[in-house]
Amino acid sequence: MSNNSSSKPTISYWHVWTDHNGVSHQSRCQIEDFIQKGIAPDTSPQWLSRLKQSGATITFTALPVEWVGNCYENPRPQWIVSLSGCWFVKTMDGHQVEMGAGEISFGEDQGTKADVQGRKGHLSGTVGDVPAVLILVQLEQTPSVGQACQFK
Repeated sequence: MSNNSSSKPTISYWHVWTDHNGVSHQSRCQIEDFIQKGIAPDTSPQWLSRLKQSGATITFTALPVEWVGNCYENPRPQWIVSLSGCWFVKTMDGHQVEMGAGEISFGEDQGTKADVQGRKGHLSGTVGDVPAVLILVQLEQTPSVGQACQFK
């Protein structure tokens, strides 16, 4: 997150998304829609950017050292925040991103089409010699297609 006390902050995140041909990609995006106000009445102002969503499910997960999953699509659109350790995501276009503590990804690669090896979605796994601890916030929303960086 970048910020100084007098200017709006920005928060970077990776967006894993599907194009109209069913291929997954990753784009680096920014959340910039902040307003300065109190989080509740009669509280001091702070920078806030709210993404409202009903029906969210929060899951904590620990990926073991040397864990590599099967290729799969995110089960539903979800925010993934790295709490500790390091993990990677490799999309169908060959783009691989490693993320450590404090980094954010938005997984939205539903609706991919199998490549010639039969793989869909993305591959993910741990990097390094400690587990990767993540928090997932799964959303009850229809995934977008062909659109990177939908959150601003």
